[in-house]
Amino acid sequence: MPRAKITALGCFTPERVLTNSDLEKLVDTTDQWILERTGIRERHIADPGVATSDLAVEAAKAALAVNGVAPGDLDAILLCTVTPDMFFPSTACLVQNRLGASRAWGFDLIAACSGFVYGLVSGASLVASGMHKRVLVIGADTMSRIIDYTDRGTCVLFGDGAGAMLIEPAAEGEDAGFIDFLGEIDGSGGDFLKMPAGGSRLPASRETVDQRLHYVHQEGQQVFKYAVRKMGDLCQQILERNGLTGNDIAVMVPHQANRRIITATAERIGLPPEKVLINIERFGNTTAGTIPLATRDAIGQGLLRKGDIVLFAAVGAGYTAGASLWRWGY
Repeated sequence: MPRAKITALGCFTPERVLTNSDLEKLVDTTDQWILERTGIRERHIADPGVATSDLAVEAAKAALAVNGVAPGDLDAILLCTVTPDMFFPSTACLVQNRLGASRAWGFDLIAACSGFVYGLVSGASLVASGMHKRVLVIGADTMSRIIDYTDRGTCVLFGDGAGAMLIEPAAEGEDAGFIDFLGEIDGSGGDFLKMPAGGSRLPASRETVDQRLHYVHQEGQQVFKYAVRKMGDLCQQILERNGLTGNDIAVMVPHQANRRIITATAERIGLPPEKVLINIERFGNTTAGTIPLATRDAIGQGLLRKGDIVLFAAVGAGYTAGASLWRWGY
């Protein structure tokens, strides 16, 4: 069976920027408070009328342009998001149509902040099966649409953005591509980070709207404790399982939720700060978009080159968690 490798990357963020100073005018917070607790200075926010599919299409176009791949050559589109344009049809269908990817099938993948890590292993499996030659994995979220900008505990954290990676078979004998994946879910933590209403449990009603139940609700300390422990555990386990140490990793590209979570994980596996990509300062938490956006910066900063081993890791609502090793393909 062929080995799957990442052959292209494209990203997109809206132009409008919401700074910590802007948030000081909306809620009882300060730039210093936000920066010390999260590491965030600003985040990008989509204009009214712009949806997740719009961000996803732009990221997809950027990825396909890297190698001149035509949309009609795609076999599948995996769209990782928790902010779909609507419940159905899937956002993957909307993106497929907009791109003109006439041969592609696909689906939406919901794993919150772990979505892109899960999407990559799913795409790699489709290629490794031999049934697919080009799978486009997109992580895209317009979190600003489900954030309560009167809640200072959540509105300072999130931004909007998208990224896409193209997965194709590696050439015979080529030392590049997917190495390993570890994933875990723990539904007992589901109440600590969720959007309570809008689904079949609490359908939209005047009462759910009045109670602001269509926004993100989070118990920050519970989520923080789990994320620090679980991201470190999975990263350590996947390195040990593959006979690797922090010295073998060129860069860790973690989900960008909180600077303190990232640094704690890096210390746990013995990675120095210069081997850890952190760009939360400029984008905030874009949920499924964080890892491709951070990977773009890792390449731009010279931290990730062809043949390097990269460690992707994330923890998200659900709880979901995952860590993945790849040898970079281009």
